[in-house]
Amino acid sequence: MTAAHRATGAITSVLVANRGEIARRVFATCRRMGLGAVAVYSDADADAPHVAEADAAVRLPGNTPGETYLRGDLIIEAALAAGADAVHPGYGFLSENADFARAVLAAGLTWIGPPVEAIEQMGSKVASKKMMDAAGVPVLAELDPAEVREEHLPVLIKASAGGGGRGMRVVRVLAELEPQIAAARREAESAFGDPTVFCERYLETGRHIEVQVMADTHGVILAVGERECSIQRRHQKVIEEAPSPLVERTAGMRDRLFEAARLATAAIGYTGAGTVEFLADEAGDFFFLEMNTRLQVEHPVTECTTGVDLVRWQLEVADGAALPAEPPATRGHSIEVRLYAEDPAAQWQPQSGTVHRIDIPQVAAEFDLLQRPGVRLDSGVAHGCVVGVHYDPMLAKVISYGETRSEAARLLAAALCRARIHGLVTNRDLLVRVLRHPAFLAGDTDTAFFATHGLDALATSLVSETDEALSVVAAALADAAANRGAAGVGGGLPSGWRNLASQSQRKSYESRTGGIHEVGYRFGRGGTVTVDGHDGLALIEATPDRVVLAVPGERGPVRRQFEIARYGDLVCVDSALGPVSVRRLPRFSDPADQVATGSLLAPMPGSVIRIGAEVGSTVTQGQPILWLEAMKMEHTIAAPAAGVVSALNVVVGQQVDIGAVLAVVDPEEAAAEAAANAEPNTAIQEN
Repeated sequence: MTAAHRATGAITSVLVANRGEIARRVFATCRRMGLGAVAVYSDADADAPHVAEADAAVRLPGNTPGETYLRGDLIIEAALAAGADAVHPGYGFLSENADFARAVLAAGLTWIGPPVEAIEQMGSKVASKKMMDAAGVPVLAELDPAEVREEHLPVLIKASAGGGGRGMRVVRVLAELEPQIAAARREAESAFGDPTVFCERYLETGRHIEVQVMADTHGVILAVGERECSIQRRHQKVIEEAPSPLVERTAGMRDRLFEAARLATAAIGYTGAGTVEFLADEAGDFFFLEMNTRLQVEHPVTECTTGVDLVRWQLEVADGAALPAEPPATRGHSIEVRLYAEDPAAQWQPQSGTVHRIDIPQVAAEFDLLQRPGVRLDSGVAHGCVVGVHYDPMLAKVISYGETRSEAARLLAAALCRARIHGLVTNRDLLVRVLRHPAFLAGDTDTAFFATHGLDALATSLVSETDEALSVVAAALADAAANRGAAGVGGGLPSGWRNLASQSQRKSYESRTGGIHEVGYRFGRGGTVTVDGHDGLALIEATPDRVVLAVPGERGPVRRQFEIARYGDLVCVDSALGPVSVRRLPRFSDPADQVATGSLLAPMPGSVIRIGAEVGSTVTQGQPILWLEAMKMEHTIAAPAAGVVSALNVVVGQQVDIGAVLAVVDPEEAAAEAAANAEPNTAIQEN
């Protein structure tokens, strides 16, 4: 092992310079190897699972990445204070920061990553493309942002120092280039500490194919398999799989890919785990995109199809061990989905708040290899965790392994559909719909999948309107049982009991997708129930957390079981019909809860980073009024209709909570009427 890569003797304790899921993933391998595990944490992560699982944990004061996980000096001090002798960077944050790697080595610690020189060479996507071009690897030409012209459109703006969709924008109109570059630079600076961006020609469709490479200091370079990551949102991967369906059916493509990946790896003297990314067309031609000098988020699909613990290989290579002379044989198929706290139907709006429950069924392994068909879970959250605004809103990676691609897709879709995820809106329904989509099952995936097949359709609820209504009936009956159980007097009597038949009791619920549900029901003798609009429905059992109904059908009744959980006014109903979440509405509304027409509400907690209008400004529909930064991304708050800004309640730098009234835009008609009414008064004053 060279001094540039290794500074101490055998590794005994590893600090992970990261958080959440990837910290837990590295800790799991450390445990299996008998190594100590050290965590760092921000104030926001003080109660996070990765902190509890570590042998030692060191606080990084503050909340934002710039205050905490991007502070290399504090992280190195933490490693020394806790007695760690090696640092694993995870992915994101400082994982591809050459200065951090250099500082780790200078402190006498082992760097579990590639040589500093390799990080520097690949750290600039601009320079790396030129190097790969010189080495004979096919590349897409880089464009200087200052030289982009109409004929170059559309172009893709990319951050030079990082990935994950941050600092990335598609520009189709030349007038949008400068403001989008400015926004991309702000995002890149916030996420990676480097505002450098560049442009390249944007291909509307294509396949994102990447090769996992491993190299040691003994001259061995392995192409450990390819992955396909074509299904993306906002240029960030959502579903990844191994092997690639395109490569599987294209003769000779795998050999050419692996040769290009090994060539790229050798060109920079690389060691450790890395990923060489390519953009491919349907004919099997491909172009170098970038080399990620770290472990990838999607590494589990390679682990499942090769039987190799890639983190273990990282640790062994950093400790001087040699890799096998030949890559492992591959087996079966693996698919990974990224479960995000976000709303795909609302332009992928990230969510924040409490994860009351997260329970994925049929999980055979966590942070470990799957030896037979099943489901693996790599999660950074647990019951009761809070998803804040400072970091990526990914809750978990759910990974399946099957003997065939169709089996892997079926296993994963079933596990997600039956998962109990309470508290936040997630992309779960979209993931299931994609996994069951005929085009996906046929392997017809590309980077335009959502545009081609319609995001609106893919983002719709898994539950039909009829089944959602039935689930809400179950919620109402469970609430009635809970009320009876809590009653101090007469709790054993049926809810709303009368000697003579009376009107139905009513409960109201609001669904995110189905509007307002009004449930009317009457209990009869013997525990029977009559539900308005549900003739023939029979109640078998009702407790506060479980309801069983006999649902009438053309061929006779079918028994359905529903599980109900409550968190304040949030009611979550899980059944084989699919997940339903509703909010219980009060019988009487509070006038103080009403907001003015035209109010712009904060869709999430965040920080105001820019304001584009002032009180009295005339604005058009869709015109940006202000920008929020949350979860390392910029979010535009636009006018809902043409009108006049009558109130602006925030200033730049202000932190806002979800639901806060940021501004008010009076509709054009109302503004015109107000102006007309004001004219006579002005005239009187002038006289």
